[in-house]
Amino acid sequence: MAYVISDSCVSCGTCAGECPVGAISAGDSQYVIDADTCISCGTCAGVCPTGAISE
Repeated sequence: MAYVISDSCVSCGTCAGECPVGAISAGDSQYVIDADTCISCGTCAGVCPTGAISE
């Protein structure tokens, strides 16, 4: 199951820089994870300063 980013995202971009497969990109109001590309490694969740990323 792919990770998702909740509304508590502050669009800092930290997660995008850490994703090993480039599954995270800037959306209209916050960052988004491409479920088809995500490998569910959890790296993004570990670096998110607001805890906005979960499985």
